[in-house]
Parts: sequence; structure tokens; C-alpha cells
Amino acid sequence: MSASTALAPRGRLSLYLDLIRWNRPAGWLLLLWPSLAALWFAAEGFPGWHLITVFVLGTILMRSAGCCVNDVADRDFDRHVKRTAQRPVTSGAVSVKEALVVGAVLALAAFALVLTTNRATVLWSFAALAVTLVYPFAKRFVSIPQAVLGIAFSFGIPMAFAAVQASVPAFAWWLLAGNLFWVLAYDTEYAMVDRDDDLRIGMKTSAITFGRFDVAAVMASYAIFLAVWAAAGASRELGPFFYAGIALAAVQALWHWRLIRERTREGCFKAFRLNHWLGFTVFAGVVAGYLLR
Repeated sequence: MSASTALAPRGRLSLYLDLIRWNRPAGWLLLLWPSLAALWFAAEGFPGWHLITVFVLGTILMRSAGCCVNDVADRDFDRHVKRTAQRPVTSGAVSVKEALVVGAVLALAAFALVLTTNRATVLWSFAALAVTLVYPFAKRFVSIPQAVLGIAFSFGIPMAFAAVQASVPAFAWWLLAGNLFWVLAYDTEYAMVDRDDDLRIGMKTSAITFGRFDVAAVMASYAIFLAVWAAAGASRELGPFFYAGIALAAVQALWHWRLIRERTREGCFKAFRLNHWLGFTVFAGVVAGYLLR
């Protein structure tokens, strides 16, 4: 066996890891923190290691599967954007069929985890999959596709309540609505990075739709997210440690304003990448609130 043949499997694995953004965990962390916070809300405290394991692994797997679908859908657009031109599908290193097979395997693995929960969670998982598949194509038809992403990235919330309570109360949908605005905030920052390229190729994004009000829209979205989740915690009497988490998240949002106000690529991308810390801070506040109330 030649050296190049021996290295081929390792080379494919490296491409697959690049395909699912393995070296950029911020993406799945953005999904994870609100899902785990919802588990704590649903269980009114520690939800148990089984559900934590299911949601952590399921989040990583579904985000990875979503990357595969997204890269296939955007392959003709990505080659015109500096930041995405060398993605495996766009560059031809991974074929469309290969990427879809990888995505399907990851989605099936996530579904196997869901099967260890209950019927309600299994049923809601189909809705979550549908939104995941729709989002990559929303950028062609919806002026603010980040709103569709907000639903997709927030669907762990109703699934968490389904897993704990076997139903999805109105409270879960309020949390989802609030979280949608957080997604709108950070993904608009992300879209601000590629605005020039997106304008040139005709891609629809919130950064283009908001125009000169983009920074104001981001900050308003942060404010709505934190206000809704603060009200949610207040309704559960979570106390001062929860509010401290919300306050620290608000401080981070103000820091992001300083990063994006000049609309530089570097500043906007840095703000986007750091959002998982804001999400973690809110999650930590929820955990501390239940632990110490």
C-alpha cells in the first residue's frame, strides 16, 4: 500500500471535520446554552444526566448535519464570498452526495438519541428537522432569513420541555420567542461581515435589510432577548443570582456594540464569535437561580 493511499482515510476525515466546522465549536454552543437552560426551566432544577447527555450530543450532531445541508445549498454562492470560498463542498474536495450522506448519518445518530426520551420529543424532532432543512433556502426568498434561523436555533427549547414534561407549555414558546431575538442579534453581526459579498451576489440578509439601522437592530434584539428571559426567570422567582447573570450578559452586549459600531469585518466577526459566552452567562444564571433560590 502506498503512503498516499494509507493517508487517504485520514484525509477524508479531516475534510469531514472541516465540513461540520469541528474546529469552530461556537456554532453548536450557540444552540446548546438555551436548550440546557430550557431543560432547567422545564425540570425546575437539575434535569438529570440522561437528558443533559441527549441534548449535548444531539445539539452537536444536528448542528453538524445542518452545516452539511447548508454547504450543499450555498455551494454556488459560497465561491463568491471570501470567507467561504474554500469550504469542502464549494471547493469540490467533498461531493454534494458525500456531504448529504454525512449529514444524513449525523441526523440519524441524533434521532437515535431522541428515541431514548419520549413520544412527544420524538414528534417534535420532526418539526425541528423540517426547520433545519428549510433555513438554507430561506436566504433566497426571505428578507430577514436570520428570523428563520432563529426558529431553527431555538427549537431545542420546546424539545427540552417535551422531554421533561411530555408537553410544550406556552412558557416554552415565550422562551423561544425571546431566544429568536438573540439569534437575530448575533447572526446579523455575522451577516455584517459578508455584507459586501452578499450584495454583489444577490443574497438576502438582515444586515442588508436593516441597512444603516443594522447596529440599532442588533442592540434592540439583544435588549428584547434579555428582557424576555429576565421576565421568565422572574416568573419562576429565581432571585438575585439569576439577575446577576442577566446583568453580566447585558454588559457583554454593550461590549459587542463597541465591536460592531464601526462595522468593520474584524469587529463584527469577533462579536459574533463571542456570543456563546453571553449565552453561557444566561444559562449559568438560570442554573444558579434554581440552585440557590
